[in-house]
Amino acid sequence: MVKSKNAESFLPLTHTTYYILLALIDPLHGYGIMQKVEEMSAGAVKLGPGTLYGALSKLEKQVIIVKIEELDMERKKCYQLTDLGKEIVQLEHKRLIELVSASEKYVKKIGGKGND
Repeated sequence: MVKSKNAESFLPLTHTTYYILLALIDPLHGYGIMQKVEEMSAGAVKLGPGTLYGALSKLEKQVIIVKIEELDMERKKCYQLTDLGKEIVQLEHKRLIELVSASEKYVKKIGGKGND
């Protein structure tokens, strides 16, 4: 049993973890998660089964996701976010927006483009 933690204690998330959690906004099975992450990241993040199932096991132990069974999907094991998982996704999204916003004028000074 994992000791309960507050959502902030899980931040910052890795790219992989963030994409996996985003993919689980709606319940999804492992292969579906791999496809959705690749689609959301425009091919930048491709998960292998070892990486994915290792991450899912860890997230399940941390009570960030839960395993459910979908009877209409040939009894494939699906995963979905818990309330803690939803809170973590929202906090990470907010953190990333604040990070980009705070750094934008500095990146423009060195020739980078902003979000204008």
